[in-house]
Amino acid sequence: MTNLLEVTIGKLLEEKAKLHPMHEAVVYADRGLRLNYAQFDQNCRDLAKALMSLNIQKGEHIAVWSSNTPEWLTTQFATGKMGAVLVTVNTNYRTSELEYLLKQSDSTTIILMDKFKDSSYIDMLYEIVPELRDSLPGELNSLHLPCLKNVIVMSDHKYPGTFSWNELMGKAGRISDVELDQRMNSTHPFDVINMQYTSGTTGFPKGVMLTHSNIVNNGFNIANCMELTKNDRLCIPVPFFHCFGCVLGTMACVSVGATMVPVQEFNPKRVLQTVQDEKCTGLHGVPTMFIAELNDSDFSNYDLSSLRTGIMAGSNCPIEVMKAVIDKMGINEITIAYGQTEASPVITQTRTNDPIELRVESVGKALPNVEVKIVQPGTSFEVPIGEQGELCTRGYHVMKGYYKNEEATIEAIDKDGWLHTGDLAIMDVNGYCKITGRLKDMIIRGGENIYPREIEEFFYSHPDVIDVQVVGVPDQVYGEEVMAWIILKEGVTINPDELRTYCTGKISKHKIPRYIEFVKEYPMTASGKIQKYLLREKAIENAKQSNLT
Repeated sequence: MTNLLEVTIGKLLEEKAKLHPMHEAVVYADRGLRLNYAQFDQNCRDLAKALMSLNIQKGEHIAVWSSNTPEWLTTQFATGKMGAVLVTVNTNYRTSELEYLLKQSDSTTIILMDKFKDSSYIDMLYEIVPELRDSLPGELNSLHLPCLKNVIVMSDHKYPGTFSWNELMGKAGRISDVELDQRMNSTHPFDVINMQYTSGTTGFPKGVMLTHSNIVNNGFNIANCMELTKNDRLCIPVPFFHCFGCVLGTMACVSVGATMVPVQEFNPKRVLQTVQDEKCTGLHGVPTMFIAELNDSDFSNYDLSSLRTGIMAGSNCPIEVMKAVIDKMGINEITIAYGQTEASPVITQTRTNDPIELRVESVGKALPNVEVKIVQPGTSFEVPIGEQGELCTRGYHVMKGYYKNEEATIEAIDKDGWLHTGDLAIMDVNGYCKITGRLKDMIIRGGENIYPREIEEFFYSHPDVIDVQVVGVPDQVYGEEVMAWIILKEGVTINPDELRTYCTGKISKHKIPRYIEFVKEYPMTASGKIQKYLLREKAIENAKQSNLT
């Protein structure tokens, strides 16, 4: 066991800035942005004061919708200083998902990019909040989103009803350093500071409430498992809106004073170039990212000799991929991590000196100060070593609960404080765990968690759909792909592409079913329950025969 850190996110950064002010904290290689810890801490203080100038109080919710921009990173630590709760928004979200999140989270402020790839975020926001166009900045009154008041755009362009980034930062001088320090001193390590949306197989996404203590200590223990130190430079191409980016990435770095080298949007060439140019010693990614990097046509031309450590997580790693990452990329000490958002997120992690077999066949052992047990599903009774059961965990890392959802919180965390993950696992005599399946029907596509119920609920809005069941089918590239089994109204004829078009712009692209099959009925139990596992088996059989539409 190690001592837990009793510090807030804002104070943690301040401590590192005082310890080594001139050490590089943040490097955006492609835009020539370099900040040492003193400069980064000051930038975060300025943004914290600017947000306070909008009368944003401690505990208010600030949603951030952006790729891995410097503004996102600064917002993470600025909210940590002034005590507002950072609500992370998936960059793949579209209008329906965004509206739900903003409403359920009671966010009073949203900070967003004006556009991402081929999507206009600002247009989507205007679509769900039409009153914004005629509002004064900071004085939004929305019928559907009554809590939302402030819209801040990461752009110099002035959009109606919004604050531009420079306009916001110009307000920092209205709040004194004394006022910010008072706010920072009033925050407590057990205050909620981060909210990330996740969902089970039933219902809509739930807001996971994470505290300073949750995130700071998880990041610190993750760093120690990687043997990350102040002298390391970590390339972070995984998205900040996931715990992978903002805990395993940024928090792990700041907890030990290492250098963060984010990649704004994943591109294998950009990652490889960044590692080479910045002599990165660490690299994070889901297996599909590492596969893309290894298969890049110019891979052999990059000098990756600086690499030593990193984390591969998000889905199971094929042994050949792990071998290539070690042999061809030189990441000899790469680790595997497993967890879920409700656990801040890492529960188990391999260590840098574990043999390759353990790093492929297991997801490691519990982090320090974390308890793990395998129980008979639906009970608290532990199964013998080597037997399959549900993985449960207890410790500092377990979430405070789901926002405005006490029922789901009680369902997830039992009276003794154990978080029931819903994942099936086997533990060996040394405490190393192997994930063997899922109690829930969650689909993991390229590291993204996809929840069938959410897609099913959306399809019910189509006038010609009577019923829909969504399952995951194996895929060589993404691990799993989405398949929908659909029952149409009598006499209706529609083709799969029409349904996919109906989804476009309303739900995230990765959630749109790749495979759609029309059926008249579903396999049922005698009691009338749909047997999803039979649909999944049928889908796998069809996939093998390549008969899917």
